Amino acid sequence: MHNLAKPAMRPARPQFSSGPTVKHPGWRLENLQAAPLGRSHRSKVGKGRLKEAIDRTREVLEVPDDFLIGIVPASDTGAVEMAMWSMLGPLPVQVAAWESFSKDWVVDIIDQLKLPGAEELTAPFGQLPDLSKVRPDADLVFAWNGTTSGVRVPNADFISADRKGIVICDATSAAFAQKLDWAKLDVVTYSWQKVLGGEAAHGMLILSPRAVERLESYTPPWPLPKLFRMTNKGKLSRDIFDGSTINTPSMLCTEDYLDALKWVSSIGGLQAMYRRADENTAVITKWAEKTPWIDFLAEDPKTRSNTGVCLKIVDSRVTSLPAAGQAEFAKKLSDLLEKEDVALDAAAYREAPPGLRIWCGGAVEVSDLEALTPWLDWAFATVADELLQAA
Repeated sequence: MHNLAKPAMRPARPQFSSGPTVKHPGWRLENLQAAPLGRSHRSKVGKGRLKEAIDRTREVLEVPDDFLIGIVPASDTGAVEMAMWSMLGPLPVQVAAWESFSKDWVVDIIDQLKLPGAEELTAPFGQLPDLSKVRPDADLVFAWNGTTSGVRVPNADFISADRKGIVICDATSAAFAQKLDWAKLDVVTYSWQKVLGGEAAHGMLILSPRAVERLESYTPPWPLPKLFRMTNKGKLSRDIFDGSTINTPSMLCTEDYLDALKWVSSIGGLQAMYRRADENTAVITKWAEKTPWIDFLAEDPKTRSNTGVCLKIVDSRVTSLPAAGQAEFAKKLSDLLEKEDVALDAAAYREAPPGLRIWCGGAVEVSDLEALTPWLDWAFATVADELLQAA
């Protein structure tokens, strides 16, 4: 039996899910009382709230003045698919995928759109693909941060400044935590439910002037459903980017998003969010470096995410088990953490190697992560004891 005592201190907020993520510190349902419930989203007050959400997004996320910002259906997935189905086709396409969600974009591009000559740039969990293969004469689709692999691009140096193609960047677990290189990106998407801890179902679609030019100069040969249509008679429907959403948004969720943006401004803006995520991840890094049974899934420290931090179990008692046994061990570990109410929804993504995934975005408090790490050691020792007794 192990000799670790059950830790006395618990995280004040045990929500370490990678999406929807924890609410920002100080969040209260009462913060949303100004939401215009029961009012049309096309009323003056409703459209005003949506326009305020767009304007605050530009200010807080430091979006260039000549980029357009729209609120779209179906979360980040809807935003990415709107862009792909509306813009891809006139040039060769490359899609970089090194985790689960970006592999969905491979399915869209190759299996659904069936774009001729589309090229996959792939890598296993924990690694980046060879980004030197990114072509300036081709369109590119990629995720800045791999939500299920804990691997991010360290910068956008692999994208040519004088590219001919457009770049579609899924930034859902990067926006508000990692510095995006706007000059290299033409479409940026994210959801409210990630770094800001907002509610699900709404996506953000941010377009560069080059993206607008593509939309107005190219008509895809396939039919587009209403939810994907951003143009009318060859011209961009600019009212979408002024608060007139394609379908009905939740005004309660919009108020919650506004509340999160106001909180970011109150703590010092984007730089404060970067710092908080880095400080949170540093707690996990310091612990992992002295803990023999765990390691980062990201092999290169330069590519480690500071939001969805993915960890793999490396203890030989576990790695010597067959794959099903390793998965069962990891499940027991995350189940025990949830039973003790110290880490909720902290299991690795189902397609990733067995381990843990700890959200470290800016809405998390560093004190909660400091309280968590002793529980991780205790829970591992407890489940490992069960494994040895069963053997």
